[in-house]
Amino acid sequence: MARYTGAVCRLCRREGKKLFLKGERCYSGKCAIARRSYAPGQHGQSRKKSSEYGLQLRAKQQARRYYGVLENQFRHYFELAEKVKEGKTGENLLAILESRFDNVIYRLGWASSRAEARQLIVHKHFSINGKKVNIPSFLVKTGDVITINEKSHSCIKIKSVLEANGSRPVPKWLEVSNEKLEAKMVAMPSREDIDLDVEETLIVELYSK
Repeated sequence: MARYTGAVCRLCRREGKKLFLKGERCYSGKCAIARRSYAPGQHGQSRKKSSEYGLQLRAKQQARRYYGVLENQFRHYFELAEKVKEGKTGENLLAILESRFDNVIYRLGWASSRAEARQLIVHKHFSINGKKVNIPSFLVKTGDVITINEKSHSCIKIKSVLEANGSRPVPKWLEVSNEKLEAKMVAMPSREDIDLDVEETLIVELYSK
């Protein structure tokens, strides 16, 4: 499976905003954006104003990097969003990205970052509707029940993550019981539920050319 293996803090600096790719580090003084808010590279501090295409590209790259998906997969999600009969394509795209299994685990507070969520999923710590799922890109549907597998209840990593993120707010489209180690997706997320600072209309314009 192809994946980005470079320094993720460079991605935040390139987009000029926090993408929250490293968990607790993003909230500390060690955050790369807090220390160096300009783009990486030799000419990072002297970049000129972007063109219309440049703005559209940056919007797409921000969303793609925020959710940790590669180009072909992102394009596939856009094509799925275009086929949805109701709502706007850009908002449908973000809703699909939010329903990825790794993002749902992160939103539930069962992982400190989406990268950590992907790792825990691959190691088979979670189930959906009673079946173990180890595919981070699996799209969770409304009504699906997510549980932490019984053998993982005593896992030190799982315990530490739940303790560290116990006070993190959970979006209203998810219901969670950390006592039962169980959660449910009660609705598809709306645009108001998604805290991604990106203009999804620019992504639609880019792919519509």
